[in-house]
Amino acid sequence: MKKILIVEDDVNINNLLKEALSQKGYTCGQAFSGTEAALWLEKESWMLVLLDLMLPGMTGEEVLQLIRRQGDTPVTVLTAKDAMEEKLDLLTSGADDYITKPFDINEVIARVQIQLRHAGQEAEPDRIECGGITLDDKTHQIWVDGQEILHLTRQEYAILELLIRHPKQVFRKEAIFTYAWEEEYMGETKTLDVHISNIRKKLKAVTDKEYIQTVWGIGYRLNQ
Repeated sequence: MKKILIVEDDVNINNLLKEALSQKGYTCGQAFSGTEAALWLEKESWMLVLLDLMLPGMTGEEVLQLIRRQGDTPVTVLTAKDAMEEKLDLLTSGADDYITKPFDINEVIARVQIQLRHAGQEAEPDRIECGGITLDDKTHQIWVDGQEILHLTRQEYAILELLIRHPKQVFRKEAIFTYAWEEEYMGETKTLDVHISNIRKKLKAVTDKEYIQTVWGIGYRLNQ
């Protein structure tokens, strides 16, 4: 059973997350305080925990440390903190990912799926087709209208894979970087932007369609 624990004291946000995740087939537990979260963690196991930091009772940081003492359950922190130093502190303290409030619910869903896939708890189809693009994750090949995109680096393939698996979803640059490089995002975007430019050039070799759309001030998405 795909079980996710939502730890968020704002009732509206908690219910929004539960409804969205339930529609994707997840079973959700809801905790509205750090103390309640500790009780849920004691009596049940979870595939992933969505954790707010500003909680009554035990703080989010204390809940995170409790989870880490128990094991390696993936934890995605929901935070209003926007400073890069504070975000890095979260990752070094044991969080696997963070999402800054206010958030787009579709991005939350996508980031949850990414974390579960990295943890080996959720399989995704090996072969998918989307808007003229075909991806084969077993061979790491991508075709556009039957023509293969050649000489993709590991990161270039991962970026395209993420966008293809979640069409129309806008991904922030930090989310794309974390997925493709599998390391902490340090706030520098030039490396990612260069890879996006290289992908576009390789796509141009087989199609005139602009598949990667820039959403200014946010990030990128697949243009079907």
